[in-house]
Amino acid sequence: MAGHEFFEPADRKRPVADPTAAEPLAAEEPRHSCDPAFKHGVVVGFDGSTSSERALAYAIGMARRSGSGLIIVHVANRLPTTVWAGCEPPVFVDVPDHRTEVLGLELACADYLAEVPWILVERGGDICHELEEVGREYEADAIVVGSTHGLVGRIFGSVAGRLAKRAKRPVIVIP
Repeated sequence: MAGHEFFEPADRKRPVADPTAAEPLAAEEPRHSCDPAFKHGVVVGFDGSTSSERALAYAIGMARRSGSGLIIVHVANRLPTTVWAGCEPPVFVDVPDHRTEVLGLELACADYLAEVPWILVERGGDICHELEEVGREYEADAIVVGSTHGLVGRIFGSVAGRLAKRAKRPVIVIP
């Protein structure tokens, strides 16, 4: 079983319930229930980099051994406008990211994913927050990420390090 689905980025504004409405909960968006094949699955962050490919390979083996589904998460880019406009406080702009479609096509053609049921989830925002949020939604048993090497990880802290500090479920970091 293979497939992918694209959710709206989590940082998009959602309608707010009307406080004057007789039934305030009626205006809320219905939560989409997750497929039982992916409940208690393995979440893996994937962006096509070498470290995320290693994390994906490990997550595939983990999902296969546990008989669970694989939730592959790609978090779209967001850039602060302060870089461009010098405004305060920082405002984030969604940058068009067609990488998810490309990754989805590459994954759909991959033979190594034929062994486990999988989906591709697109999110926008902070990588750590979105991986943990997807893990919460699917009640994941673990989150697998690749390690970050380079200057950006040293300056801002690695995704793996920040996620390990804040996550409410096991985080496995693949070197």
